[in-house]
Amino acid sequence: MTPLALKHTWPLWEQPRHFELGHVLNCAVTEIIPPASVGALNLHHVGCWECDLSDNALTWSGGVYDLFGLPRDADVSREQAASYYCEDSRAKMESLRAHSIKHQRGFTLDVQISTAANQNRWMRLIAVPVCNGDRAIALHGLKLVI
Repeated sequence: MTPLALKHTWPLWEQPRHFELGHVLNCAVTEIIPPASVGALNLHHVGCWECDLSDNALTWSGGVYDLFGLPRDADVSREQAASYYCEDSRAKMESLRAHSIKHQRGFTLDVQISTAANQNRWMRLIAVPVCNGDRAIALHGLKLVI
């Protein structure tokens, strides 16, 4: 069954509303709960992430590695991470990402990914730009299984 696709952008002042789940399921706490095996989802099925826009370097919590079915110590490039998104989901994500950076707006998008073990999974991507003055310098947010 395909979940109802969620796709929208929101102004930065709404960030606390969209990140409430991140406060309830503190990703720093869930990091101490290792998965039983590579690709096994941690207890809360959620992870934090950040992308430095100067070089597209990714920083992921363990939960994001779990979502993609990758070892927690893997060196993952943004290009590699994007390749796990199914084609339609990747196109929507890239479009909203560009809009988010240009207009300094957060976004929420439900996407389908194919994990490293070729398992299809739906994931909610919540992203917000980190701004320095009038320029976005990073994106960060949550990824969770839906």
